Amino acid sequence: MHRNSRYEPQLHSSGNRPQLVAILRKIAMAKAKSIKPPNRSNTEVREILLGYFYARNKYATSARGKRGFAIKIMDVRKELKASHGLSQQEVIGNLNYLISQRWIDEEHVEKSVPLPSGTMIPQSTSYYKITAAGIDKIEGPGEFTMPKFHGINIAATGHNIITLGDGNQINAEFGDLGRSLADLREGISKSNAPEVAKLNLVADIETIQSQLAKPHPNRSILGLAWLGAKTAAVIDGCAELVHKTAGLILPYLS
Repeated sequence: MHRNSRYEPQLHSSGNRPQLVAILRKIAMAKAKSIKPPNRSNTEVREILLGYFYARNKYATSARGKRGFAIKIMDVRKELKASHGLSQQEVIGNLNYLISQRWIDEEHVEKSVPLPSGTMIPQSTSYYKITAAGIDKIEGPGEFTMPKFHGINIAATGHNIITLGDGNQINAEFGDLGRSLADLREGISKSNAPEVAKLNLVADIETIQSQLAKPHPNRSILGLAWLGAKTAAVIDGCAELVHKTAGLILPYLS
């Protein structure tokens, strides 16, 4: 193809360099827009969100603002879009879920803004931060984790409640079963199973452990939850744990 020499020098001349840079920038932006972000599940997005707020809390140098543990939603969206390519819909929808589950807290800061006329207009700004429950979700229960039955006089119930390694509290009568369930939960959490499967299995185990705090657990609830939990036997390293737990829970199902 014939090259038009009349235009070629202009493209490379120093006077047209800003124009060339602008053209290349537009091409780069067009390519970036054409790259589709990964198709993440809600569980994956929630893990990113919780991890983001956990890191903010850990490295914060102030209470609020860009270096604070609490931050405005516009900054959350901006930073997660830049770091993980999350859309506004992914952030808002899954942040709402984490707030409803009390992993994240929404804090309202009220102040009055003066108008030129002297009138004071109330203004509210929302900041978001991780809760103690959210931190424990990542780190696991610790020495300062609030007991599940905080505020209840356990001694007055006449039953001996013990705390397991995973933080759950159960009736001492079911100690062996409770410890076996805690071991199964740990095995599931450390496995390579899909995160959604882990979530469902751990939720079933939590249901069983909650019932074991009672002197007389609901057998129907135990049975239904165990139907789900025992499917962990197909996960590598969990078959033996399921078999051991099955032997301990069956007497309470009949």
